[in-house]
Amino acid sequence: MSIYVGNLSYSVTQEDLSKVFSEYGAVTRVQLPTDRETGRARGFGFVEMESEQAEDKAIQALDGAEWMDRVMKVNKARPREEKGGRSSGGSWGGRSNGGYSGRGRY
Repeated sequence: MSIYVGNLSYSVTQEDLSKVFSEYGAVTRVQLPTDRETGRARGFGFVEMESEQAEDKAIQALDGAEWMDRVMKVNKARPREEKGGRSSGGSWGGRSNGGYSGRGRY
């Protein structure tokens, strides 16, 4: 299972996050998603730990804790929702139109 960590400073690194969580058990993975366009951190991340007991301990201790001038939101990560197949609603012929409406300029 994975831990969701929200309301992070945009300057936090994977090493920073790993160091904080390692106080509660062995950290096996840290992921900090970045914005595709800017490459900047998105203000949240995911931490995986070696045991569920360590995860529970970290969540209990760190949810609501102030770190880097922010109050962290820490909880069990929910499984990623699958995005359904292609939808024909609002697009031409069921294909993606890349955001172009197909209507003339206004």
